[in-house]
Amino acid sequence: MDFLAILAGAATGIVLGLFGSGGSIIATPALLYLLDVAPKSAIAMSLGIVAVTATIAALDNWRRGNVDVSVAAVFGLFGVAGTYAGARLGVVTPVAIQLTVFALVMYAAAWRMLKPARLAVPAGGNVSMHPQGVGRGFNAAGAATTTLSGNAAALPCTGLFSPCMAHMALHGIGVGVLTGFVGVGGGFLIVPALVLLSRIPMKIAVGTSLAIVAAKSYAGFAGYMGAVPIDWALMGGFTAVTVVASFVGTRIAHRFSQDALKRGFAVFLLFVASYILLKSVIGG
Repeated sequence: MDFLAILAGAATGIVLGLFGSGGSIIATPALLYLLDVAPKSAIAMSLGIVAVTATIAALDNWRRGNVDVSVAAVFGLFGVAGTYAGARLGVVTPVAIQLTVFALVMYAAAWRMLKPARLAVPAGGNVSMHPQGVGRGFNAAGAATTTLSGNAAALPCTGLFSPCMAHMALHGIGVGVLTGFVGVGGGFLIVPALVLLSRIPMKIAVGTSLAIVAAKSYAGFAGYMGAVPIDWALMGGFTAVTVVASFVGTRIAHRFSQDALKRGFAVFLLFVASYILLKSVIGG
């Protein structure tokens, strides 16, 4: 595998472990600008990478009892449908539009990371997202700072046909379309939605979001398959390096101030988003 591919995968994994940010928001620019992958192929491959890494994290959370299956089923089912539709739309959409939306999503993620938390974490809200490291990196950037009051946590969403489930279904479709269209997992949108709509504790929302992100990413990748070229060797190697490197990131994360890391990563996202707009959109 090319040295740049190893470097890009390692950087993605370490950053994932350090910041707990969505994988595709790092993987797509790395594939696009470091490895010279075509834009639509980079979007598709990033979905495949995130699908695998989020699956690993979701399985561990499920084993720990941190996945609400009914919530994941509702949000995930509608999210999968929205993601596949978004991917098919992305196939026929001009690249400049896709990259513009992707850059705007990066700006939104940076804003969420810079925005101070305002609510208190409910009892038992501290979360371990990974067995020996894998998992933390596959949460979204804003998820770690999005919290819920104790009163809300005490009122769980019950029943598949309850109003909150309907709201989650609609949210799932919206986030799913965005996921498929620009290749972002959307975790920084999913976790707040789960916490506020389903009223589940933070650690359950995080674990559940990973299962949803995994399902949506598989659907998005399927939507692009056959329509854009996929470098399977590059994607497989990138994924393997990312997963291994995430262990390193999570093991050293405790040595740094998480607030400082998030602010630094937010600045990084702002820089990359601006670069995408200037180089690939405005610069043609």
